[in-house]
Formats: sequence, C-alpha cells, structure tokens
Amino acid sequence: MKTVGLKVLKNKLSEYVRIAASGETVQVTDRGRLVVEMNAPVHKHGKKESVIERGIREGWITPAKRRGPPPPPPPGIMTLEELMREIDLDREDR
Repeated sequence: MKTVGLKVLKNKLSEYVRIAASGETVQVTDRGRLVVEMNAPVHKHGKKESVIERGIREGWITPAKRRGPPPPPPPGIMTLEELMREIDLDREDR
C-alpha cells in the first residue's frame, strides 16, 4: 500500500494511476489526513473475486514483479515424491 500527498499526486498522477491499476492500493492524503483510496476496479463478470485478488486490492498481498515460471528449487532440496518415498522406506524398517 502506497501513501501519497495531493501535491505529489498532482505532479505524478500517471505513475500512481498505474500503481493502482496493477492492484496496489494508493492512499491519498491532504495535510496528513487520508482523503481517498485508489484501487483497481473490481470486475464483476458474474464471478466472485478470489482471495488473491482481494488481498492485492486491499494491500496485504504484493503481486509478483516477474512473470513466467517459478525458479527451480535450490540444489539439495527433495521433491514431495522423493520425500514420501523416503518416509515409506523409514516406515518399512520398523
């Protein structure tokens, strides 16, 4: 969630509109007093807003800056399947 004063908002309006359109909430203050919150519009195409969308809109989830597949896990970390096999082997020893 970003906070901006009226004077700065006036000078950098496009920047703060882009921030709000990306899903982040922008709070506008006048002499330190909150006067407006700018949010991306909530699309109501007959579907309910997801928890992730609501979190981004309310500011308690920050959207990812990078697009694309997630990075590979660091070396030495087991996959879930490997971990389950290891647990099964440990249980067989009992």
